[in-house]
Amino acid sequence: MSILELLQGGNIVELYTNLRAGEKGAWLSIGTYIFLSAMKLIVGYIGMSSALKADGLNNTTDIVASVAVLIGLRISQKPPDANHPYGHLRAETIASLIASFIMMVVGLQVLSTSIREIFEPTNEVPSILTGVVGLFSAAIMFAVYRYNLALANRIKSSAVRAAAYDNRSDALVSIGTSIGIFGAILGMTIIDTITALIVGLIIIKTGIEIFWESVVTLTDGFDADEMETLKTIIAEVPGVLSIKDLKGRSHGNVSFLDVTVTVNPHLNVIESHKISDQIEETVQQLNPSSLVLVHIEPHSSPPPANVDDRF
Repeated sequence: MSILELLQGGNIVELYTNLRAGEKGAWLSIGTYIFLSAMKLIVGYIGMSSALKADGLNNTTDIVASVAVLIGLRISQKPPDANHPYGHLRAETIASLIASFIMMVVGLQVLSTSIREIFEPTNEVPSILTGVVGLFSAAIMFAVYRYNLALANRIKSSAVRAAAYDNRSDALVSIGTSIGIFGAILGMTIIDTITALIVGLIIIKTGIEIFWESVVTLTDGFDADEMETLKTIIAEVPGVLSIKDLKGRSHGNVSFLDVTVTVNPHLNVIESHKISDQIEETVQQLNPSSLVLVHIEPHSSPPPANVDDRF
């Protein structure tokens, strides 16, 4: 099966349908983050809470990240062309890489502001409304997390699943923000600033994680555990005598696998082709959104005694 055939076949039609469905999760995240970031920044400034303002800035980076996911999902749906024979499935990864830089810059800004406030404290007590807003935001983000996680499991989208985990992190950050605010209201004003500092570190950490994951994908990294699983199931395909080589890389949610196996040298072309087809089917049962390019070679030594002369 060629790349073009895969990208026009039934499996990939389902993939593109899932990519379009994934846009719902991205739009939900964007709308939620716009609403929450505006509310946090406004209430944070009025209620004099550094932690809530930092949380609001955190959500502005989430807007950028969600927009990047949306753009990536849109571009990824473009079919292969003369300049992109593998399609445009890596557009989502490139967008995530750009978003990671923006997140780290915002995180450094929050960090800088928090450190300055530690050495130049204002001793302002935040309003109780800021703590309530933090808890309200946490509840909203947890609901969005549950929706996106269910959507990701249904459409088998790693991008939407990553967005869901980001939603969960934001819910936890908002809970921590509220704890810091209520601590400041009880008289420990430094806790509000320290919480803002922690939020800044969390933003930077998230940005670094997204950056690293994007770099690994763009440099053709592949999960070692998944590779071992693939080797095991391919070796069990009837007729496969050995696996000489197995390489994999990811383009969006599609895995491109190159496998070289040896078979009985006395098999004819049709029989060898059947083994190749069975390898493709076996791998696609494990990962439906995969393209498997199989290369058949004759086994150089006599086949094991328990192997049929034909297979």
